[in-house]
Amino acid sequence: MIRRVVLLLALSLAACGSHERTGPNLAAAHSYSGLTCAPFARALTGLALSGDAADWWEQASGRYARTSQPAVGGVLVFRRTGRLPSGHVSVVSRVLDERHIHVIQANWVPDELDEDQLIVDVSPGNDWSAVRVWYPPIDQMGSHTYATYGFIVPPAPLGHDALASRAAPAARSVTGG
Repeated sequence: MIRRVVLLLALSLAACGSHERTGPNLAAAHSYSGLTCAPFARALTGLALSGDAADWWEQASGRYARTSQPAVGGVLVFRRTGRLPSGHVSVVSRVLDERHIHVIQANWVPDELDEDQLIVDVSPGNDWSAVRVWYPPIDQMGSHTYATYGFIVPPAPLGHDALASRAAPAARSVTGG
């Protein structure tokens, strides 16, 4: 009995030190003090946009392709809400099907970089105007629906492997870490 308790304690402590995710959120999370979404997405994608994430949609008009359908390397732009007063941006890392994507995003969980995190289109017209986002601290889909503008596509979007290999350096470059 004591061996079982010791084994369970050891396993639980090992899990505490890990940021490895399970379920639809495939990759590990990494902490970067001061990491925010817009500077990170700019560093990762090369989009020459600035200011609040929600302002990117209008700034992209006439400069970059904007679409209602996800593409790897594209940036999903969230509208301002009470929960997201500056909006939010996420970079598409995989398109799983017409309603499910994975993203690389900064600061959905404060100061955290998450890779291959699930986002689900819940809009009635399948136009990605309303989404739900996987929330790592509870290891399941978040309960809130967020309004989005759509996707901004860089001129030369990166593929999954390039995005994944450049995510941590992009986070370090914007945080000085």
